[in-house]
Amino acid sequence: MSATLRSVPSPAPVPRPGILDIDIYMPGESKLPGGVEPIKLSSNETPLGPSPHAIEAYNQAVKDLARYPDGQATALRTAIARRYGLDSSRIVCGSGSDELLSMLAHAYLGPGDEGIYTAHGFLVYRIAILTNGATPVVAAETDLKTNVDAILAVVTPRTKMVFLANPNNPTGTYIPIDEVRRLRVGLPGHVLLVLDGAYSEYVRRNDYEAGLELVATTDNTVMTRTFSKIHGLAALRIGWAYCPEAVAGVLNRIRGPFNLSSPSIAAGVAAIEDRAHEEAAIQHNERWLPWLSAEIEMLGVQVTPSVANFVLMHFNRSDGRTAEGADMFLRSKGLILRRVASYGLPDALRLTIGTEAENRAFVAALADFMRKPAT
Repeated sequence: MSATLRSVPSPAPVPRPGILDIDIYMPGESKLPGGVEPIKLSSNETPLGPSPHAIEAYNQAVKDLARYPDGQATALRTAIARRYGLDSSRIVCGSGSDELLSMLAHAYLGPGDEGIYTAHGFLVYRIAILTNGATPVVAAETDLKTNVDAILAVVTPRTKMVFLANPNNPTGTYIPIDEVRRLRVGLPGHVLLVLDGAYSEYVRRNDYEAGLELVATTDNTVMTRTFSKIHGLAALRIGWAYCPEAVAGVLNRIRGPFNLSSPSIAAGVAAIEDRAHEEAAIQHNERWLPWLSAEIEMLGVQVTPSVANFVLMHFNRSDGRTAEGADMFLRSKGLILRRVASYGLPDALRLTIGTEAENRAFVAALADFMRKPAT
């Protein structure tokens, strides 16, 4: 007798606690209605694109797609170690730094634990914490900057991890390395401090360090980095973490065996070895970040001082010029920026530093918006 499906009520599958509390992450948009080709300034991508050497390496690698990649990403870890003077055995590569952040939470957080991040920190931190059944704890910021004392004030015996983006996204602010060290000293030894350095290459401040030395000298600090920003390889999803030996061993136990493709590995090696291309991206940012900040403020829009490749600008709702209104107007001019209401910043827009033409087009469009009668 064949089995038959009966139409009887039955319980539906239920996800683990915390999953349904997650707001789906919405990346920066890239399309406008009607097939209009936009000026996309919403995702903090480099306007210079990837290194030509990375493109060449990628094209060579696609000729051998039938073969599995090196599951250890040996060539890429070796290239990263050589560039920064690191121990390659303590480098773990992932599908973007997002995967590494998620793996860290998966390995060290669970029900009953707490993970801390700051009020306007990267939304992936909250997602990673909730995904693993832990409780997200938000530390207040001061003037949109990380406040070390505020983080330490919310630490409890249940705290197992602190996520710190430095510089932070979407604010563009940073804290000096002395403050990061003070945070590490103030945290209990069992708390893993995760330093997210996605935008670290752009920072030109004497008191800033991404955290490599702190990782090298402690057993409870990890630093993550990405190839998606200054290296221009966002589509390939390449990230890396520098870890204490024990943490690297844990991550290598739980990561996918082939979590980076061969073309990604090849392009990543070529990108990190092309110092001239990276320097060109830094110099471009050094020129246009202050220019854009000044131009925006001259139009009457407040800007949060940034050390990254983007600026956060704030609209004054009381004068009738809202972030929502500015966003709609800029879209009508073919420009896409990032709404950041989901970060608790409903009156702000985030602007990526673009090409010279894109930057000037944005300023002209913003000037048109600010000349409009307030509604």
